[in-house]
Amino acid sequence: MAERRLFGTDGVRGVANLDPMTGETVMRLGMAVAARLKQPGRHTRIVIGKDTRLSGYMFETALASGIVSMGADVWLTGPLPTPGIAFITASMRCDAGVVISASHNPYEDNGIKLFARDGYKLPDEVELEIEGLMSSPELLGHRAGSGDIGYSRKIEDSRGRYVVYCKSTFPADLTLDGLTVVVDGANGAGYRVGPSVFEELGARVIQLHCNPNGKNINDKAGALSPEAMCAAVRKHEAHVGIALDGDADRVVLCDERGEVVDGDAVMALCATRMLAEDRLAKRTLVATVMSNIGLERAIREAGGQLVRTQVGDRYVVEEMRKHGYNLGGEQSGHLVFLDHATTGDGIVAALRVLAVMVREGRPLSELARVMTRTPQVLVNVKVDRKRPLEELTDVRGMIEGVERELGGDGRVLVRYSGTEAKARVMIEGPDEGRIKAQAEEIAAALVTACRK
Repeated sequence: MAERRLFGTDGVRGVANLDPMTGETVMRLGMAVAARLKQPGRHTRIVIGKDTRLSGYMFETALASGIVSMGADVWLTGPLPTPGIAFITASMRCDAGVVISASHNPYEDNGIKLFARDGYKLPDEVELEIEGLMSSPELLGHRAGSGDIGYSRKIEDSRGRYVVYCKSTFPADLTLDGLTVVVDGANGAGYRVGPSVFEELGARVIQLHCNPNGKNINDKAGALSPEAMCAAVRKHEAHVGIALDGDADRVVLCDERGEVVDGDAVMALCATRMLAEDRLAKRTLVATVMSNIGLERAIREAGGQLVRTQVGDRYVVEEMRKHGYNLGGEQSGHLVFLDHATTGDGIVAALRVLAVMVREGRPLSELARVMTRTPQVLVNVKVDRKRPLEELTDVRGMIEGVERELGGDGRVLVRYSGTEAKARVMIEGPDEGRIKAQAEEIAAALVTACRK
C-alpha cells in the first residue's frame, strides 16, 4: 500500500492555519470524504463534531462547505467527545462521522479523525483513497448541481443522547450513591457530559477544568496533567479522580490517596474480573507495545493472554475486530470495551472501574494492586526528520547492547511518533536509574542521527 502523507496514526493533525491544517485543505478533505463515502441509492449524511479549540469553528465551517458542495448533508453535534460522535454516527445511520480535534495536543493544534457508518475508524486504505482523491482532478467532477447542494443543520440534543448512552453501559442494579468523584474535563469536549453522567448516576461530583475558553484545552489539565486532579481528590477526600483528555477518548484515574492509576492498571483490573466471570472473549486482552510487562504477567497469572499491537488505539481495535476480542487499550488511557463502544471512551472506561468498586466495596488503591509494575522509563525527544531506524547503525548497536544486558528482565522499544516530529525511547528493567540513563543515551544519539 502506498504511504499516506496527510493521515497519521490518528487522522490528520497539525498547527491550525498552517499546512496541512488550513481551511482550504480541510474544505477539500470534506469534498473528498463526501465523494468517497457516498452510498449509491441513498442521500449521503455526514456527522461533524468537535472539541473546544478556538480553530474548531473555522474547520467546522470549511468541512461542512466541502461536504454540502458534493450534494451530501451535514449534521453538527457541536462540542462532543470523540466516542460520542462515533455513537451518533452509527445510531443515526449516517455514512460517516468527522471529528475535529487534536486530542491531547495544545490548543494551537487541531486535527481531523474519520469514522465509518458503523462507528469504527476508517481503515488505512480508505484514508489513503481519500487522500488521493483530494489531489485528483476527478474531485471537482463529483460536485453537485446547484439544485442538489446539501444542507447543514445542528443536532440539538446530541449531548443528551450521549449521556444516556454512557449511563446505559453502567450495571442497572448499581448506583454511585455515596461516592465523591473529581472529574477533570481538560477544558475539552467532555466538559459538560462528563460531570453529567456521574451526577445522574448518583455521585457527588467535584468539577475541575470544565470551563473552556477556546485556548485552555489540555492546559495543565486532564489526562496528560493529572496532578491537579490528584490534589483535588486529596483536598475533597474523594473516592476517585477521573481525568479526561481534550476529546475524552482516554482517561487517567487516581485512587482515594491521590495516586495515579493508568490504562495498564485499569486493563488489568477489568480483564482479570472478566476472566474470572468468563466474559473476556477468547481469554485475550489486546494492548500495544508500550504496555508494561507487569500487565502481561498479571493477565497470564489470571489464566489469560496478552496480544500486542503497534501504538494507536485504531490498531488495537482492528486487532480486536479481526479476531473477535472484546477488551483492549493503551497505557495512555485509550480503553476499548467493544461490548459497549466502537472506540476508546474515557467516560465508559471510568464507569467500568466504578462498577467494580461499588460491587466489591473496595477502594481503587486496593483494586489497582492486581498488577505489579516493572520500572519503565519513557524519553521523548524532538527530531528534525524521521530517518528509518534500520539506517541508524550506531543507534541500533546501542539498543542491542541494552537488550543483551536486560536479557529476559526487560524490553527496549524505540519508535517515532505518528502525530508529532518526535522519537520515543521506552525501556523496562529492574533498575530504574540504570534504564533511565540508557534511555537518555539512546535518545541523544537519535537526535544527532536525525539532524538535517
